[in-house]
Amino acid sequence: MLNCTYCKAGSFLAVLAAVGVGAYLLDRQASVEAAGPMAPRFEVDPMWPKPLPNHWVIGAAIGLGIDAKDNVWIVHRQGSLEVKEQYATHTPKASECCAAAPPVLAFNAAGDLIQSWGGKGEGFSWPTSNHGVDIDHKGNIWIGGNGRAAGAGAALAHDESKMAAAGAVHDSFLLKFTQSGKFLAQLGKPFMSKGSNDLDNLRLPAKSLVDPVTNELYVADGYGNRRVIVFDADTLKYKRHWGAYGNKPDDTDLGPYDPANPAPKQFRTPVHGIALSKDRIVYVCDRTNNRIQAFKTDGTYLKEGWVAKETFGDGAAFDIAISKDPGEKYLYVCDGSNMKVHILLRDTLEVLTTFGDGGRQPGQFYAVHSIATDSKGNIYTTETYRGQRVQKFTYKGLAPVTKKDQGVVWPKR
Repeated sequence: MLNCTYCKAGSFLAVLAAVGVGAYLLDRQASVEAAGPMAPRFEVDPMWPKPLPNHWVIGAAIGLGIDAKDNVWIVHRQGSLEVKEQYATHTPKASECCAAAPPVLAFNAAGDLIQSWGGKGEGFSWPTSNHGVDIDHKGNIWIGGNGRAAGAGAALAHDESKMAAAGAVHDSFLLKFTQSGKFLAQLGKPFMSKGSNDLDNLRLPAKSLVDPVTNELYVADGYGNRRVIVFDADTLKYKRHWGAYGNKPDDTDLGPYDPANPAPKQFRTPVHGIALSKDRIVYVCDRTNNRIQAFKTDGTYLKEGWVAKETFGDGAAFDIAISKDPGEKYLYVCDGSNMKVHILLRDTLEVLTTFGDGGRQPGQFYAVHSIATDSKGNIYTTETYRGQRVQKFTYKGLAPVTKKDQGVVWPKR
């Protein structure tokens, strides 16, 4: 039988330990709360992805999506590469390097290239200027485009030349493929768009997503139209569409953007990014209006928030992704004008902090264009214009917001 003196002493020490741990946790919580709001923290992975084979190089990277296995898909523009970036394809061969990679590339989580395909084929129209890639819950690949002419540098057929001169655009469609590149379906036809209330064709669509609950295809449509439009993802039958504030879209020219003016009642072009949360809210990037608008899935307007409102030129709200915590508490908005990623509270659309800076080193951006998150909360980005790359930012948990602009999130030593 134990000496009761030791029992009492042990109990007393246990109580002291419990009190000490509790006090430590309370002090830590108080310190965190005193430090201000929390936000996700990231570090760039400068070694991701691994080098491409075959002396391949990437052009303007203007689409990004992640599949159910955390494979990272991008689409880029081969035609954006400079002549010297394709010397290996000249006749006679000008040098050993380089050549344009196929337009659709997929990398696994380790950064290995696992898929490469794309380009013109039988039975479908390939975009003249690729834009946007999405992988739906069934594993299908959706690709859009924002090219106006029938072919970069190529002679047009006589009737297509007339249509282009009259203001018609070539890339008025979306394409659907398997992950191996087999063509499945085409939504819309080249040069057939009749504007933002055309129910059969798109007009320079920027990005799409498929709702895994309803199997509905949402399109940010886009560079020519000023709307979100929804179709059945299998039959491609039209469901509904809307413009800013849930209004019927209007193609009237809004004139130059001015942040001092009242908020525009319509989207400007391009309607550039779109995301859907688990609680059934659709977030839309009205890029050159520098704003995010939120809607119910039926198009009912909910709220709006502004990102770098004083930005002119290309705008600040390029693309949007949702954090992977259980409550999806945060939004990530990439800003290709100010060369950074904004982290927002999803419930208020308030900007908490940013990371990134202009430049070409890892963790910097030149025209960050597309953004996506994998199942672990990591962020991936692509860069357009001369940026021409994809980057990975590793999720490092939550941390107090101590700076409005974090700059380059380089790995800590």
